[in-house]
Amino acid sequence: MGPVVLTQLATGLSVLAGAVLVKSVMDKPMAGPGQFPRCPSCNGTGLVSCFCSRWSDGDVGCRSCSGSGRTACSSCGGTGTGRPIPVQLSVRPPTNRPS
Repeated sequence: MGPVVLTQLATGLSVLAGAVLVKSVMDKPMAGPGQFPRCPSCNGTGLVSCFCSRWSDGDVGCRSCSGSGRTACSSCGGTGTGRPIPVQLSVRPPTNRPS
């Protein structure tokens, strides 16, 4: 097998893997509007006031907000939904220490 055949084989396999991935995502049910609660920081809008509008003297606009005065919420990442963060705790039994 030459390098051209190996390249075509690799391309074909990657296209097939991509198709399987897209199919698996499409088969899962979409999350409805009641799936996750609203973000308490932005009230579900996904946007909060930009720093430039909070402490300005009337002018609004900076590079972060592109002049709109609103920027993506840092609590929900701009999605507007609060998602539970999975946390795994490990607890070790107390060790007996001599006094």
